[in-house]
Amino acid sequence: MLAPGAERLGLRRRLALLPLVLLPLACSSGSGGESEAITLYTCVSDETIQPVISQFESEHPGTDVKLFRATTGDLNARIAGDVRSGGLEADVIWACDPLSMQGYVDQDLVGGWTPEEAADIPEQFRTDDYVGVALLYMVAAYHDDVPAPSSWSDLAGPDYEPVAVPDPNTAASALGALAYFAQAPGYGLDFYSTLKERGAEQLSTPDEVTAGVAQGLYQAGITIANSAYLARDSGSPIEVEWPEPGAVAIYGPIALARESGNSTLAKDFISYVVSEPGQQVVAEAGSYPTRPGVEGPEVPADAPVVYPNWSQVTANKDALLADYEQIFGG
Repeated sequence: MLAPGAERLGLRRRLALLPLVLLPLACSSGSGGESEAITLYTCVSDETIQPVISQFESEHPGTDVKLFRATTGDLNARIAGDVRSGGLEADVIWACDPLSMQGYVDQDLVGGWTPEEAADIPEQFRTDDYVGVALLYMVAAYHDDVPAPSSWSDLAGPDYEPVAVPDPNTAASALGALAYFAQAPGYGLDFYSTLKERGAEQLSTPDEVTAGVAQGLYQAGITIANSAYLARDSGSPIEVEWPEPGAVAIYGPIALARESGNSTLAKDFISYVVSEPGQQVVAEAGSYPTRPGVEGPEVPADAPVVYPNWSQVTANKDALLADYEQIFGG
């Protein structure tokens, strides 16, 4: 049973979501009553999130996970709109980078709880307020008629003109890549300036970067491994490289809303995503799980991986984006 007043709050949430999410407001449980429901906000791809929701609902009869899914930029806008209109409408947020999630924590919108299963996730992917449940790897996709870029700096060379880059104001993975390169010795924002001088273009999302390279509009691009491998394996004329000093890893954390209308079910959902069965669903859906021992998509043998210094980025995010926009625009 929902706590007193929670059913009314849940109805208000579902009505508020109608303009953007055309999903049923209520469905019946096997006993004929209205199912328990929570609302999930996420930037995670449909290919990953839908199997997770379906499996959770299958294993928890009488539950209903309402979904609002958007790019990180649009998700941030939705959350800001919630706050202006009276409060966060989500019970759970599954973000695509820790920087965005830390911003929600700082606004006191989420946090204060993680499941016991979080202890099985590597410490670098969790805090006391949220836990990483998926990884994105920023890699280089390149047209199959040019040489493989052995290092990221190669993308600034003549073999790869023009290059496509994703927008860090839209995509969390692009923000993670920007954060890493801004900190990395020998790169900094000069890396982006050089790419721009050689004709690089900014696209909205990593998927658009992958598509542009596959179509021959760009010789190479900075994109996510999931997208690049899917395109390659579907027959697109591209190859995938994890350049030195490494593919940039960005973890996607999940967190409980502090004012959840059904915190018990919301906690059950988070616990499921963190658990081994939930992480297996994440992996089978084509995403990289954070839980050790759960095999995910392709990672080349001895592939180099690097990580942004997230605490440093948190302190300098606005200035970093402003400097980047001087190069590629808003």
